[in-house]
Amino acid sequence: MSAKAIREATGKQLINKNLGGNTAAAQCRFASVNEDTKFSELIANNPWLKTEKLVVKPDQLIKRRGKLGLIAVNKDLDAVQQWISERMNKDQKVGNATGKLRNFIIEPFIPHKEEEETYVCIYSHRYADTILFYHQGGIDIGDVDSKAVKLDVPVGETVDEATIIKVLLGQVPENKKQMIANFIENLYKLYVGLYFTYLEINPLVVTEKEIFILDLAAKLDATADFICKPQWGEIDYPPPFGRDAFPEEAYIADLDAKSGASLKLTILNKSGKIWTMVAGGGASVIYSDTICDLGGASELANYGEYSGAPTEQQTYEYAKTILSLMTQEKHPQGKVLITGGGIANFTNVAATFRGIITALVQFRERLIEHKISIFVRRAGPNYQEGLRRMREVGQTLGIPLYVFGPETHMTAICGMALGTRPIPPENQVETATANFALPSGEKEPNKQRLSSESKDTPKSSASTRNAVGDGKVLPMFTNTTKAIIWGMQNRAVQSMLDFDFVCNRNAPSVVAIIYPFTGDHKQKFYWGHKEILIPVYKQMKDAMTKHADADVLVNFASLRSAYSSTVETMEYPQIRTIAIIAEGIPENYTRKLIKLADEKKVSIIGPATVGGLKPGCFKIGNTGGMMDNILHSKLYRPGSVAYVSRSGGMSNELNNIVSKATDGVYEGVAIGGDRYPGTTFMDHIMRYQADDNIKMIILLGEVGGTEEYQVCQALESKKITKPLVAWCIGTCAGMFTSEVQFGHAGSCANSNLETATAKNEALKNAGAYVPDSFDYLGDIISKVYEQLVKQHVIIPAPEVPPPTVPMDYSWARELGLIRKPASFMTSICDERGQELIYAGMPISDVLQKNVGIGGVISLLWFQRCLPPYVCKFFEMCLMVTADHGPAVSGAHNTIVCARAGKDLVSSLVSGLLTIGDRFGGALDGAAKTFSEAYDKGMHPAEFVNHMRNKGELIMGIGHRVKSINNPDQRVKIVKEFVMANFPATPLLQYALEVEKITTSKKPNLILNVDGVIACTFVDMLRNCGSFTREEAQEYIDIGSINSLFVLGRSIGFIGHYMDQKRLKQGLYRHPWDDISYVLPEQYNNDN
Repeated sequence: MSAKAIREATGKQLINKNLGGNTAAAQCRFASVNEDTKFSELIANNPWLKTEKLVVKPDQLIKRRGKLGLIAVNKDLDAVQQWISERMNKDQKVGNATGKLRNFIIEPFIPHKEEEETYVCIYSHRYADTILFYHQGGIDIGDVDSKAVKLDVPVGETVDEATIIKVLLGQVPENKKQMIANFIENLYKLYVGLYFTYLEINPLVVTEKEIFILDLAAKLDATADFICKPQWGEIDYPPPFGRDAFPEEAYIADLDAKSGASLKLTILNKSGKIWTMVAGGGASVIYSDTICDLGGASELANYGEYSGAPTEQQTYEYAKTILSLMTQEKHPQGKVLITGGGIANFTNVAATFRGIITALVQFRERLIEHKISIFVRRAGPNYQEGLRRMREVGQTLGIPLYVFGPETHMTAICGMALGTRPIPPENQVETATANFALPSGEKEPNKQRLSSESKDTPKSSASTRNAVGDGKVLPMFTNTTKAIIWGMQNRAVQSMLDFDFVCNRNAPSVVAIIYPFTGDHKQKFYWGHKEILIPVYKQMKDAMTKHADADVLVNFASLRSAYSSTVETMEYPQIRTIAIIAEGIPENYTRKLIKLADEKKVSIIGPATVGGLKPGCFKIGNTGGMMDNILHSKLYRPGSVAYVSRSGGMSNELNNIVSKATDGVYEGVAIGGDRYPGTTFMDHIMRYQADDNIKMIILLGEVGGTEEYQVCQALESKKITKPLVAWCIGTCAGMFTSEVQFGHAGSCANSNLETATAKNEALKNAGAYVPDSFDYLGDIISKVYEQLVKQHVIIPAPEVPPPTVPMDYSWARELGLIRKPASFMTSICDERGQELIYAGMPISDVLQKNVGIGGVISLLWFQRCLPPYVCKFFEMCLMVTADHGPAVSGAHNTIVCARAGKDLVSSLVSGLLTIGDRFGGALDGAAKTFSEAYDKGMHPAEFVNHMRNKGELIMGIGHRVKSINNPDQRVKIVKEFVMANFPATPLLQYALEVEKITTSKKPNLILNVDGVIACTFVDMLRNCGSFTREEAQEYIDIGSINSLFVLGRSIGFIGHYMDQKRLKQGLYRHPWDDISYVLPEQYNNDN
């Protein structure tokens, strides 16, 4: 949602901080009170509360508080406290809504005369901001829309005091005109600069010298947060009155803010029987409509949607939140969960279902306890696999779970869930997603297409909204349309190329990609069976110059850069159509783009859209979904039906409905769900009206806005003469007791005129074909189509099969259609699921159970949780081996490398490469030597003699500095810990006996730190109970023991690197006096 209402206190605070221009407006003084407020602290922070008369009222988005008796005026502090305490947390009925009063605002009472009250309001619409002013104000103002004077300020323009005085202040006393005009001028600047969408002050009290803002209502464009955060600060957006804010809603809102997907949740009735978990903004509204139409409004528990390809983890979190809410209270009749959705364009249905299935399994017992039934209907990429998995889990959950695909009407499961429609046997026929030719699973062919004679598609190198030449309108897309893509969206580009190929285009529609974050290069894609290269440009001017025949730009830029990149695009006259995919672009940005596009005669599709398509010619990005859906819906060739929709997700459902009810789609556009789409319904409907190839038109509107009434006027005036089937979604809005913002930013009714019910009635009266509900949309489309066939307006022709398109290897593997030996195998870590897993233990458990570094080593090195004393042993070994001064070879190499200006990794590797038998690498050798001698039953003296006779040193014995008289404290610490905690230490005892013999010959032939760690490591492997003898020996053989030294000493090497950099040591050169030069005294020449 973009326009969000704010509290009165928030609005006044923003005015206090940001109203400039030295106006006569007094600072707004106020104190906010909620159920946690301590009045002693409130008074300390606002001393005027004790000394002045006060006004108190609720601050919870309640309209007409004065008429409802919800304002106390001219009261002292004690009376205000009593007034609040009498109402705090008490039920209050406002219209049809009943809610609890929890937030209040206290202000100083401003004595004034009735004639000093005025009214001012600013609100935004598509082409301008309107300033309303009336010289009277207050609760008895009446119908202000008919009384107030209006001043429209076109988008991007400003207003001055002179204009305000001339247009708005005709009935204001002369001595106040300048003061009010100055205030309104600066208020408008604030309105625009802080991205308000609505700001009403009633009354605005104007005395001889000052202006006082008494009551205020306002809305902000929440999508502008990334622009206005420094001026706004943290904004608290309260829920509509009559609906409490739940922590679960805040949690989902936080997930949504951190995700590129769309996740929405509104709790309507926590005790309700009917819960929904719907994919898609448009689909979510239609499901709510259908539930309400079937009499389920009072039992509808929530509204929400997930869309935009959420990850498995995100859908798991969303599903878990829904299921948690569902299972908090029992319902005497049990509950139903409707998991529905249209046909996805690009979301991997199986992947999102994995997250839902994980949550269902987690809540299995609670689902059974609360008698919950689940109804599933979904389609789109990989939907067969998703439905198969859902059916499988349904057999194990022990609850009724019914699963349907695109063969079932989208909202049919609503009737099944509410008991108004019988539950049919599930359709087990699964048309393979892999079938990229004509679907073989269809029992009946679709309606036949038009004869090719009636489908001569005009060709043009550019498209325009306006009439050209003899007055005919050129098509927006043709089979020669060429497009430039902004953003590295490889999947979307490949989808467009596959569509081109299956439509028998002669050349790819995508000719270039703009990506500012890399240099110019070429990107590889597929054209049918062969690979092609598409150039990628860093600069837009290069792409435009080198591809002057491109007339469409598909903009995948983020919400932050979509505006600037679109403005730059419109500098090039060759571009006639721009599709803006991003959702969440601030409304002021969009309105400026619309104004500029009108000036440049450019058509904008979007923002917040999946795009559009013209079968046989061109498609934008991911529109139409995967190739199997394109083939199933016959989108590879033109039909005779054109549609325009707000919802991108529902456009794919329309493709499905139209393909079943008619000969197919000729063109379809999703104009986008924002309040101000770049092009309107009428822009496209009039194009369809002018195109002789289009025989009937479909309009899918929605609650919010008034664009549909322009269609009504065109029908009544006969500007539209072709049959038009229309339906506006959002009829459920009038059945809710509190305001609900649906998934699209524009789908919110600000007046009765903007409700879906009023629009549907008006369209029907104007002559459109309007079904009783969305459930019957397909039926009425079929009926109109059959009439056109009978009238010979449409002449069916046989189908011509399209060329086959190869499936990408990655997608085929995702579907499980092929297999290939893996290049790597791993058994210690898995990052693919909901969270990182170490040897079977989720990373959250690793942290919560505080297993430490030793525990992580046990998981990643040994694939199991070893006992705590073993983990402690690992950590102790790392600590005692971390460093042994700068003189040893490894540290020396690291230091020299660091002083040579090398980076951390290079310096570390330089030190690590010195580890071997002579330095540090004695651990593995010591482990093998001692364990082999012990296993053979050799006496310690026999072992010592054996090694001497072989002429080999005993690994792990001996030290340059330490001796029996100057023991190594590291050895002592490890030895004492092991003897106190290990269940058995036979090899350590054996090594200590060897030490007695070697030190009797020479005092420095002690068991060194390498030897003690090696022997105790072997004792751990053999005696901790976690390994078989064979496993223990395997770890010895593969060199695992030396790993402790490598890991530990890496800590020290990194320390030396950082120390040298911190000390800013220069290049090291070894001194000559420390080098013995032993060159030959003379050169001997035998010749």
